[in-house]
Amino acid sequence: METKLNNFLNSDLLSRYLVGDTSLEESKEVEHFISNYPKAAQAFDELQNNIEIVAKVGAEEAPNHILSNILDAIEDKPTDSKVIHMAQSRRTPWFSFAASVAAVVFAVTSFMLYQKNLQLTSENNIVVEEIYDLRSDIEYNNSKLDELSRELLKLNNPNSKKYVINGNERAKNLKTVAYINPVEKTSMIDVITLPRLPEEQQYQIWAELQDRMVNLGILDESDRKLKQIPYMEDALALSIKIGNKGDNTEENSTEVAEISLKDKEN
Repeated sequence: METKLNNFLNSDLLSRYLVGDTSLEESKEVEHFISNYPKAAQAFDELQNNIEIVAKVGAEEAPNHILSNILDAIEDKPTDSKVIHMAQSRRTPWFSFAASVAAVVFAVTSFMLYQKNLQLTSENNIVVEEIYDLRSDIEYNNSKLDELSRELLKLNNPNSKKYVINGNERAKNLKTVAYINPVEKTSMIDVITLPRLPEEQQYQIWAELQDRMVNLGILDESDRKLKQIPYMEDALALSIKIGNKGDNTEENSTEVAEISLKDKEN
């Protein structure tokens, strides 16, 4: 309803209503808004007051000596009281009425231009906001492209080694790819497919060292992009296990995929 009120105020219905330039339906609409919305009534009163002020300023009284001259001329000629009364009743010259009408038209036109200016200002602000949002989106996309470019450089680094990790009988559709760079000491993993698990379970990636297993984090199918994982010096293998959420112990997890990291040693 607020939108309808703003559309009504931004239109020229009020100004046309004041000068009698509205249809019956338009007049009913104006009277409905004035009766039910204080904001519309206030705008109507302000417009009416402005028109009255301008009309009063533009109106001119006929000089007093003009009436005296007319009366003197009438006394020199026979006439009746009716003619004298008509002469007295026409004290205001025709150009005063014309000036008043012009003043009213000027006031209405000025108000309409003012409303249009407010509307254009509002539309301009919307355009400025959209340009600002567009620039923000461009900056965000450029940042993502830079991040992707850096990741691709890591993958194409000749020192990076690629390991494809496929699931065993417990998770036949599981497939991930690990990229390990022993020179820069970086590790990344790319989730290709992960079979769906019950709500209370999750996939975990582990690194096998000489004397222990180290949990490197959680794998999530919804996060299907290159993911940085901790680099483990002297890791013998990587394995993916299924464990309960909130439980990061190896004893309560089930292995579903494993790859040896020593197969590609120089």
